[in-house]
Amino acid sequence: MKKVAITGMGIISAIGNDSEENFNALIQKKTGIAPLQNVASVFTHKLKAGEVKKTNSDLIAELRLPEDNSYTRTALLGVYAAKQAVQNAGIEDINEYTTGLISSTSVGGMDFTEKHFFEYFKDSSLDKYITSHDAGDTSNKIAAYLGIKGYVSTISTACSSAANAIMLGARLINAGKLDRVIVGGTDALSKFTINGFNSLMILSDDYNKPFDDGRNGLNLGEAAAYLVLESEESLRQSQKKVLAYVSGFANTNDAFHQTASSENGEGAYLAMEKALKVAQLNKEAVDYVNVHGTATPNNDLSEGRALVRLFKEKVPDFSSTKAYTGHTLAAAAAIEAVYSVLALQHGVVYPNLHFKTPMKEIPLIPNTELKQKQIQHVLSNSFGFGGNCSSIIFSKA
Repeated sequence: MKKVAITGMGIISAIGNDSEENFNALIQKKTGIAPLQNVASVFTHKLKAGEVKKTNSDLIAELRLPEDNSYTRTALLGVYAAKQAVQNAGIEDINEYTTGLISSTSVGGMDFTEKHFFEYFKDSSLDKYITSHDAGDTSNKIAAYLGIKGYVSTISTACSSAANAIMLGARLINAGKLDRVIVGGTDALSKFTINGFNSLMILSDDYNKPFDDGRNGLNLGEAAAYLVLESEESLRQSQKKVLAYVSGFANTNDAFHQTASSENGEGAYLAMEKALKVAQLNKEAVDYVNVHGTATPNNDLSEGRALVRLFKEKVPDFSSTKAYTGHTLAAAAAIEAVYSVLALQHGVVYPNLHFKTPMKEIPLIPNTELKQKQIQHVLSNSFGFGGNCSSIIFSKA
């Protein structure tokens, strides 16, 4: 495939409200994980999570939305990050070229609809939130805020959602269907997701420890991130600076279990292998792997085995950034795409926090200190429930 240019990006997460703040936290080893505070739950102050520091009121004021809006927190975070991406790309006329939006989410609007579940029949003023529940409403609100008149689509493939949004955007550009597309994902914390993951017994009551033998679960997080992808034609006309390229990608399926990954990492292995083929790269070309690394016993062992299957005894430098942000579900692949681009631009491998002891099954050791090196290609992994495995290769501009 042809490489697709990235010309802008925006992000908001537990470790920062823009790319610079996020990057500084990553290189300074400052986690955004803390005791849960802002979600009314029996787990408030008991479980740790990666919460965005801005309140809904803060976001509404900064985005200059009317007070009687029906934007959920998921939509607010999405608009905030997508607006940043458009500004970062220097776009003044959003419809100057054939432009689309592909957004992803798992939570959708449930962060609001769950608050009023028992009140809808009593208070008609809450009706506006019923229509904001579905995932597509978030995408439509982002598109409307940005003024996009073209193609709008929503992807929800669990924790690989934003990776698939990036892939679809790149494919539409390569197919000549779009000149420019804003791709990414957004998810807010909600009681439903907290209780749901807790019922699966995969939440940690401590800081998550990716790839450590003592790992005991993930911390949830909330975030949003978007990239602006552009075609060669729009670049020729606009002369925009290219931040990095999407050079390869693949989506496969474990077909193993509704929530667990296969023991030998079949889906992860096939996704990484195919992404390299699409990029026409040898595995030796990968300088850094931004692993999915959720810190659950099953995921890290499965992904680790897939890394060893693919790279043999020469596994590249790798680390998980989820110890900083928490697992942000559908937004995870988008925020890690931003981190991958920043790694390419600055020539760094991020530290994997809280690692002490290699897994007994496979002696893989992630990068635990900030490492400076020349990086040409980053492989970023995102694996979701239902066996949905996605890998993307980002390459230096």
